[in-house]
Amino acid sequence: MKNAVVLVSGGMDSAVVLALAREEGFAVHALSVSYGQRHTSELQAADRVSKTLGAVAHKTVVVDLRAIGGSALTDATIEVPEAGGQGIPVTYVPARNTIMLSIALGWSEVLDAGAIFCGVNAVDYSGYPDCRPEFIAAFESLANLATKAGVEGAGVRIRAPLLHMSKADIVREGMRLGVDFSQTVSCYRADAQGLACGHCDACHLRAAGFNDAGVPDPTHYT
Repeated sequence: MKNAVVLVSGGMDSAVVLALAREEGFAVHALSVSYGQRHTSELQAADRVSKTLGAVAHKTVVVDLRAIGGSALTDATIEVPEAGGQGIPVTYVPARNTIMLSIALGWSEVLDAGAIFCGVNAVDYSGYPDCRPEFIAAFESLANLATKAGVEGAGVRIRAPLLHMSKADIVREGMRLGVDFSQTVSCYRADAQGLACGHCDACHLRAAGFNDAGVPDPTHYT
């Protein structure tokens, strides 16, 4: 089987991506990053999802972004806002996707993996600059310039299969693949048990996705 590294956050999008990679026949090496996020229950969800969906391994790498701050997800003095608002929200974590993909790139070289999968989405997203198609294309170019695999081998593809899907599309795809969405955690203010607040941007996007797909929402709320 071909190896692939799949970034798994514990949320619904990355669970669907993991299932898609498995459907394509990849031996999935799931990677989560403990970056100092306040909603750490998503890391427990990532472990559940990885095991349930058949990853051959699941690794969690610690990179504490609280040291630089600048985001409501890593700095307890910045309030996680209700849904809505203009511009790039305070829940944006500076350089997070760049850092996560860089770690995944390193592991892909060790595994001789030709693909890295991630769950970024440019349709129903919160305005994050590192969820755009241009970012994915630019990182793939970097990956094939900066690695031994890129210079001597076949290189690596950065796969973002959900990039142009709506949240409803993602729900429907997950249902087709047999993803148990009740195991996932998306909320920015989830408690230690993974219960969602129901009010933040992530909760609103998730709830709208299930509603638009006509699928009962299995999210556990406080």
